[in-house]
Amino acid sequence: MSPRPESSSLSEVIGMQNERERACFEAGIKLGALYHQWVGTPISQDSAESVERTIEKSVILQPYVEEITVHLDPSLMVPNKFGYSELTGMMFNVEIITRVGFAYCRAHLSPQNGYPFMQIMEFNEITPIPDH
Repeated sequence: MSPRPESSSLSEVIGMQNERERACFEAGIKLGALYHQWVGTPISQDSAESVERTIEKSVILQPYVEEITVHLDPSLMVPNKFGYSELTGMMFNVEIITRVGFAYCRAHLSPQNGYPFMQIMEFNEITPIPDH
């Protein structure tokens, strides 16, 4: 196996040929990382809003992220004997927009049929204006 070039992104290394594929890949990677990073975090109905903003501020720093909105379902935050709940995948309602070059991807993480489901909602490419 040859070493990975330092200047390549993971999506380039695994063979994504166009910006649309890379934008979708980046959206999926961001949602998966968000899910696995934050599940288990101590949370309460009082802290939910600040955790939502913190997740947004963290994810927006990453490459290719244009927008992110995080909402957590407070009705699922049942306090344990110590007065807090733990963040679960079923609490997430997240929308993210990634951009690679002229390609955009909108993806979503939300509960569906009892499972925290991640899906691509749409992707678009904007045709650049050719040089005159």
